[in-house]
Amino acid sequence: MITFTLCLLALVAGYFIYGRFIERVFGPDDRKTPALTKADGVDYIPLPTWKIFMIQFLNIAGLGPIFGAIMGAKFGTASYLWIVFGSIFAGAVHDYFAGMLSLRHDGESLPEIIGRYLGLTAKQVMRGFTVILMILVGAVFVAGPAGLLASLTPETLDTTFWIVVVFIYYVLATLLPVDKIIGKIYPLFAIALLFMAVGILVMLYVNHPALPEVWDGLENTNPDAAVLPIFPIMFVSIACGAISGFHATQSPLMARCMTSERHGRPVFYGAMITEGIVALIWAAAATYFFHENGMGETNAAVIVDAITKDWLGTVGGVLAVLGVIAAPITSGDTAFRSARLIVADFLGMEQKSMRRRLYICVPMFLAAIGLLLYSLRDKDGFDMIWRYFAWANQTLSVFTLWAITVYLVRAGKQYFLTLIPAFFMTCVCTTYICIAPEGFGLPHPVAYGIGLASVAIALVWFVVWKNKQTKNL
Repeated sequence: MITFTLCLLALVAGYFIYGRFIERVFGPDDRKTPALTKADGVDYIPLPTWKIFMIQFLNIAGLGPIFGAIMGAKFGTASYLWIVFGSIFAGAVHDYFAGMLSLRHDGESLPEIIGRYLGLTAKQVMRGFTVILMILVGAVFVAGPAGLLASLTPETLDTTFWIVVVFIYYVLATLLPVDKIIGKIYPLFAIALLFMAVGILVMLYVNHPALPEVWDGLENTNPDAAVLPIFPIMFVSIACGAISGFHATQSPLMARCMTSERHGRPVFYGAMITEGIVALIWAAAATYFFHENGMGETNAAVIVDAITKDWLGTVGGVLAVLGVIAAPITSGDTAFRSARLIVADFLGMEQKSMRRRLYICVPMFLAAIGLLLYSLRDKDGFDMIWRYFAWANQTLSVFTLWAITVYLVRAGKQYFLTLIPAFFMTCVCTTYICIAPEGFGLPHPVAYGIGLASVAIALVWFVVWKNKQTKNL
């Protein structure tokens, strides 16, 4: 429990110390925000800061910091360290700068921001890549909560019934103004999710389970360690609890609702740190579960249900599971909403009229339904879609980190703050697609060699580009 406690305190300290440093580097000021200059009653709507934080937190949480952390806990103490260092020095920095750059550029969507700093080709690629990722998120975040809801309700209300209900909700949340549904129900979902996290945290100290300590070593305790090495598999498995490209797609939604740049640190940096705390709690709880029951269980939903009912009782367990249900639902709806805005930005299509919103959303929903049907028909369909989502998610963070690095260089600021995470995540994503069974399945030495080569190429590219920038000044 000592390592867990130190990690928890480090996350809190990271927000106040490193988060404040990152804020000073960017330099927020008192200029008018897009919520005030471009108010349209649909997407650009001023909202209270506490509500924006709640929405941002739930947008980025999803299943990642819970299910990802549970599966990541199989890798041992290394999972705790990745959550802490990843959240403070990579994920929260990534989220903060992405959100603030959107705020500075009239609430631009992520592909437009990437294109602004990495060029037209990168922008065009990221437009398609990001929309596909958002549809993947919407698809994978339907089946999970629907299954959990089915387990809490009578047999007549089966998984199919709840899939339809959740999907109808997604349609409404995507099409209606942000303050009509999202702005009203997110605080309630947030209460459930925070109750779950606090409840499990309290019971960790009450039960005081034997958790791994960092001085015991960083051995890979995963039963499939031979084919699932810590690097890079763990760094993709634990995505939303450390760094996630999906977060940068959600930040522009809230950038369009903020009334001051000075709210950026609590909203963007703070939401990521909060998510890291949730991931750390679930990684610790999962460690206890695996210690008691072995690592044979691969369904994270079963582990969540068992832990919450055992530690919080029936009523507390139901409330906690509702929090787990709320997390993916509130990421799925804003994923679709984000996709709508990305396409609208690309086409230059105004979004005040419902008719124009439908032009964009109908094809998008049909694509999501197709993916969902595939995931339900094939017994391995969901797992396959999830793994591709996880890799695409981290790959998007690579592009975002490089775009932020270019911005920092041009602005004469400390670019190493994102350059180092950019190199690291470039290596992670390249190695993962080479080594993973769903990727190329190459031998480990070959995959690692390609991963290192990708870093070397990125380094050369950066040095050459930066020298050109210096000569042009």
